[in-house]
Amino acid sequence: MQNKTTASPGLKLFDLLEILARESRSLTLAEAVAVSGWPKPSVHRLLMQLEAGGLLAREPDGRRYALAPRMLRLAEAALTGSTQQGVRHAVLRQLVAEIGESCNLTTLSGVEVVYLDRIESAFPLQMHLRPGTRVPVHCSASGKLILAHMSPSQRTSLLNGLPLESYTATTLTNVDALNDEFLRIRKVGYAVDAQEFVDGLVCAAVPVFSPDGRNVRCAVALQAPVARMTLAQAIEKVPRLQVAAKALSRTLI
Repeated sequence: MQNKTTASPGLKLFDLLEILARESRSLTLAEAVAVSGWPKPSVHRLLMQLEAGGLLAREPDGRRYALAPRMLRLAEAALTGSTQQGVRHAVLRQLVAEIGESCNLTTLSGVEVVYLDRIESAFPLQMHLRPGTRVPVHCSASGKLILAHMSPSQRTSLLNGLPLESYTATTLTNVDALNDEFLRIRKVGYAVDAQEFVDGLVCAAVPVFSPDGRNVRCAVALQAPVARMTLAQAIEKVPRLQVAAKALSRTLI
């Protein structure tokens, strides 16, 4: 029997779904009360809400509740997403093993770059950036790469709303200079961070295209202290990054 939960109403709905899924059978109201340990009125209300939302459906007898097709589709999508995330993590891990430096997968979130996944190098000197970390778009290799593949109007609108703060002596804060950089990125197929965000840190990034090849969905990049890898050496790793990017593209839906 479950202990009474102090979760919010939304989480209680999820808790009840979890209970029904764990039981692996349809349940009557009385059985749901017994396995949850919650008051009958609360369980009845939750069952009604889940049924109305299409997540539960009643059996033909009208008494038993079972997981509905919508809930099963959600479970399948979650399982698929988890598998794809695992594949992406494995691709990054292999990339780090071959390159020897930290690598990450990023995308644009609002006006910042957000880390979706990252594998650190084995070296003691490293910059810890966990998934969920956000960095400026105009002075990161991934950010400049994504900006370079935007339409001019979309890119101008985004840049006009940013302060374009200077983080180091090499940060590009002039729109004309950035536009020149975007042209270069489109021409060579990769972007770099020449110590533009953090002194002593270089980065190279390549695009991860959507499966149809039309849009840049995210970026895969390597990041290293300049004491271990020069910018020129980072650029030499671009072909290996591009191989990883093609593998990552196949995991995108």
